[in-house]
Amino acid sequence: MSGRAEQDQLWMHEALALADHAENAGEVPVGAVVVLNGEVIGEGWNHPISGHDPTAHAEIMALRDAASRIGNYRLVGAELYVTIEPCTMCAGAIVHARISRVIYGASEDKAGVVDSNCQLFQQPWINHNVEVTSGVLADTCRQKISAFFQRRREEKKAEKLSRNTG
Repeated sequence: MSGRAEQDQLWMHEALALADHAENAGEVPVGAVVVLNGEVIGEGWNHPISGHDPTAHAEIMALRDAASRIGNYRLVGAELYVTIEPCTMCAGAIVHARISRVIYGASEDKAGVVDSNCQLFQQPWINHNVEVTSGVLADTCRQKISAFFQRRREEKKAEKLSRNTG
């Protein structure tokens, strides 16, 4: 395994640990880290429900944290590691922040726009090139999301059953 691949796995493990914060709060378990020159400069995890904020996706929170820490909304040369493929909102923020590279774990067939749907970063009208590496610890990232939604379905089913028999 190359040095870059090892680094990608290291930072993805960090993003997975942040996803646990989201899961512990009852949020979809997605985590993200922004890395610049081998150092974490931003961290984030999903909390749109608990934060009453539709923009509080892991990527957005990590970008906000990084921009605040370095005192600049442009994060030139930084890399963003996220456990799931970014959505349209997050991809737009990534472009505006001038992130150089996005590394994600699991693809997101419904809302992902990096590879799964519109390949947003490759559109000719996008004014910033973003390098993409996909599939880093994909099975682990996918399993975390799948297990969360499986538990949620089981809880809703049990709640419904309880209401119907109570």
